[in-house]
Amino acid sequence: MRVASRTDGITIGEVSRLTGVHIETIRYYERIKMLPKPPRTVGGRRAYGSTHVRFLAFIKRSRELGFSPDDVRKLLRLGGPDKAPCRQVREIASDHLSDIRARISDLRKLERLLKKAVARCAGTTAPECPVLEILDVQRENQPHKR
Repeated sequence: MRVASRTDGITIGEVSRLTGVHIETIRYYERIKMLPKPPRTVGGRRAYGSTHVRFLAFIKRSRELGFSPDDVRKLLRLGGPDKAPCRQVREIASDHLSDIRARISDLRKLERLLKKAVARCAGTTAPECPVLEILDVQRENQPHKR
């Protein structure tokens, strides 16, 4: 006989409150098969359990840390927070870390570029604005009228 926990059979609104995930996001995660669909009550309402709450919190935290939906699905397919083999989780996390480092490198390049442009900007009219030169692709290809 299964003993019901405090979070078995709870509504989507309560799951949302417990996890901080919006109701529409919960439904979206179900549609894209990231979160297993809960059973329905006789009246047709979703009846979530403690596993749904835990998986949803896991999904939310993974997304906050920048893991892609595909990576989160992989982690969940491996067993999620309870059963995923550390070696395989490490591979996914290692790939994600490489992506983060590449983005940090790109952001540092962008920072240097914008820093130079802002320093060159004298606050004069648009045709001589270095920041607008960077942002306006068409402008880069046109000679300046001075």
